[in-house]
Amino acid sequence: MYRDTLITGLTNLVRWECTHDTLRRIFLYLYTVLKPFYREGAVEAGCDEAGRGCLAGPVFAAAVVLPEGFSHPLLNDSKQMTTRDRYTLRKIIEREAVAWAVESVSAERIDKINILNASFEAMSGAAARLTVHPEMLLIDGNRFRTTLDIPYECIIGGDGLYASIAAASVLAKTHRDEYMERLAEEFPEYGWLKNKGYPTRQHREAVMRHGLSPHHRKSFRSGIGQQTLF
Repeated sequence: MYRDTLITGLTNLVRWECTHDTLRRIFLYLYTVLKPFYREGAVEAGCDEAGRGCLAGPVFAAAVVLPEGFSHPLLNDSKQMTTRDRYTLRKIIEREAVAWAVESVSAERIDKINILNASFEAMSGAAARLTVHPEMLLIDGNRFRTTLDIPYECIIGGDGLYASIAAASVLAKTHRDEYMERLAEEFPEYGWLKNKGYPTRQHREAVMRHGLSPHHRKSFRSGIGQQTLF
């Protein structure tokens, strides 16, 4: 099965007109072929979130149902990919997926229900918006709660193991990055164009100088204001 998936991925290099920069990463692909399914024959949706550890902005999540046999040499955990590769893959995933959806939960909501529950809510929301009803959800992580009547499996490091979860990680990351870049136009002092709301030194120093914006997570204040964290 994985040999067939590998051959399909190599064949797709021609169809997707990969650049020289892409081709030199083909050797990584040879050793990191993602699993195409958890339960053969089931309609599975991979789910992942982005922005859980940020000081500002929403948490985003995506759910993706991939077609049978889908593969791409760049597809991996989005954190291991370059920005250019993530956006290249986003176009392919959104064009070729059987179904995909993205959902977000605001900073205000995060402060109300906590970031863990907000992540669950975002993934549940994305899965609920799929135009195809999945028979199983593949969740990146070690726990999950949902009101959806859909079986699920939690998989630690799933975005580096299963193609559908990796695809969801790409969509969640790129959609959230775009959102934070738009917010950065309104609040340039926090450096969100680069840090995307994550707790970099620059970001925390900006908070110390300018105070919290309406988009900061108030419940994360201890992580923002403690000088010992620099």
